[in-house]
Amino acid sequence: MSSIRPWRTIERRKSRQIMVGNVPVGGDAPITVQTMTNTPTEDVKATIDQIRRCEEVGADIIRVSCPTEESTANFKQITRAARIPIVADIHFHYKRALEAADAGAACLRINPGNIGSASRVAEVVRAAKANGCAIRIGVNAGSLEKDLLEKYGEPCPEALIESALDHIKLLQDHDFHEYKVAVKASDVFLAVAAYHGLAETVDCPLHLGITEAGGLIGGTVKSSIGIGSLLWAGIGDTIRVSLSAEPEQEIKVGFEMLKALGLRTRGVRVVSCPSCSRQGFDVIRTVETLEKRLEHIKTPMSLSVLGCVVNGPGEARETDIGLTGGGNGKHMVYLSGMKAHAIDDEAMLEHIVKLVEEKAAAIERGEATAFDPHATPAEAAE
Repeated sequence: MSSIRPWRTIERRKSRQIMVGNVPVGGDAPITVQTMTNTPTEDVKATIDQIRRCEEVGADIIRVSCPTEESTANFKQITRAARIPIVADIHFHYKRALEAADAGAACLRINPGNIGSASRVAEVVRAAKANGCAIRIGVNAGSLEKDLLEKYGEPCPEALIESALDHIKLLQDHDFHEYKVAVKASDVFLAVAAYHGLAETVDCPLHLGITEAGGLIGGTVKSSIGIGSLLWAGIGDTIRVSLSAEPEQEIKVGFEMLKALGLRTRGVRVVSCPSCSRQGFDVIRTVETLEKRLEHIKTPMSLSVLGCVVNGPGEARETDIGLTGGGNGKHMVYLSGMKAHAIDDEAMLEHIVKLVEEKAAAIERGEATAFDPHATPAEAAE
């Protein structure tokens, strides 16, 4: 598809691949979506419950804070219960990194420069090697080293990149290469510029994020601009959308970004109109209900929901299942781009849910494929 439609092509930056537990990051691996728990790690049950909810909405990797000795004492229970790799978030206390590595962490998130002396960094690296842990170097504009702030006068792309390179050298000096790097900032311009510069300088996987992005709406917008522009440029191997919202929401937003760019597909991609006075049914409430009812579908497929016949038929021709509003409470259903049958108001929601579930099940059984409106006749017949 991309070769005949070059405007859809995203050429990913070539990077080394590392393993975070059993999940590959970098190289030609799918871009992974991460989040972070916000429960006290000392509360094992609450933390595991939150991890489980994140797993259900598709999290590939999840990060857990380890600020105290009690948190790492409980860490083994958490890593054993999780179905996805756990990243231990470490700040300053190098012993927490050692404890987390021994307790099953798949990755340690550290700033090597904050760990302390060279001997302490060496201990963390030895623990990571012994336990098969990766390391994520996390540079943040809000916590840059004092010498770099004095040198550059303020957080700037060059300062973030220099910090990252200094930390990389600390690991490479100990012959450790299983690392990924983030250069995050709450300023979208600063973060994007830093990532572009770093991408040209190193070959390691890059972890993308706009840190302290804000609430669900504002943070989603900022993250979509920053992370989305980088992904569109082919930069980024794993992402975390930082929102003042529940971690499940971060995962959903992350996947929507990847789906919008065609970089990953998971679940139902909904095409819907903003609604207007032409609508034949309540589009807003219908879409809200359908999105909630179809959250359990993991199979990639598409659904269009449009309130009238102006753009409805055209969008329906592009999706697995389409719904277009009509008059007198009668609406048209499209299947694989073709007009199929009418449905009335009362039965509409249940009918669409049933059609999506049936199509998803057929795809999973290998009896059907997701509809591709751009496929050639031969491809469509396969």
